[in-house]
Amino acid sequence: MFLAGDWTYWLFFLLSVALISYFFFRREKRIRKATTREINRRQSMVNLELHAFQAQMDPHFIFNSLNAIHHYILTTSTDMASLYLTRFSKLMRLMIANFNKEWVSLEEDVEALELYIQLEQLRFEPQFTYRLHLSPEITHQFTLVPPLIIQPYVQQAIWHRILQRPQKTGGRLEVFIGRDQDHLFIQIEDNGIRGDLQPASYTATQLSRNVAIAAERLHIMSEKHHMHASVTEQEILDERTQSSGSRITIHMQHITSRQLLAG
Repeated sequence: MFLAGDWTYWLFFLLSVALISYFFFRREKRIRKATTREINRRQSMVNLELHAFQAQMDPHFIFNSLNAIHHYILTTSTDMASLYLTRFSKLMRLMIANFNKEWVSLEEDVEALELYIQLEQLRFEPQFTYRLHLSPEITHQFTLVPPLIIQPYVQQAIWHRILQRPQKTGGRLEVFIGRDQDHLFIQIEDNGIRGDLQPASYTATQLSRNVAIAAERLHIMSEKHHMHASVTEQEILDERTQSSGSRITIHMQHITSRQLLAG
């Protein structure tokens, strides 16, 4: 016959096995869930990188750039055509080299950004000027940023606001990149107006899509690396409290190549 102590022992043994099995099952379930989430995150990032690259390699932008080069060759200046072609080829090279990278140096990203702005300015020179300024507090060779994040907001500022000004001169684009303690911020200011781009038009749809892709990529990178990234937009008002432009501010953790290697 089993004694009372035997029943207690076997009951304790069975409960222990059940609890161990339960916790093992829960642990395996959490691991599988975390693995699936990581796979989905990586797949989403790959898809977004591809979409971002496709957005930057917009066939309309490529066609318009080549058309401008052709125009300079046939009309005014072969020197201008050569300058335009050199900048265009450098921009294509940087886009192709950086599109599948998680990080690039701020120096590289700003170089690509300025090439893009210069190409647009060559086409619309009377309509706007630009200024791109980096704070001396930032070592841009070692500061890292996700590629293809800033340009869509600059593109939107040019096409959706500056080029929509009724005056075809006097447009202004300013990009300032600074540092606030351990945070990096990029301010994009313009004196344009909200344009009359039709929501169904290719340009309006493409601009919105490009910005949405950039915002989603920044969100995913922020979650992965705890960058505390955010994008804010505000209207700039003049002394009469009338709209005089827009300001987009991108905030993110200031990350250097040393920090990334240490992490």
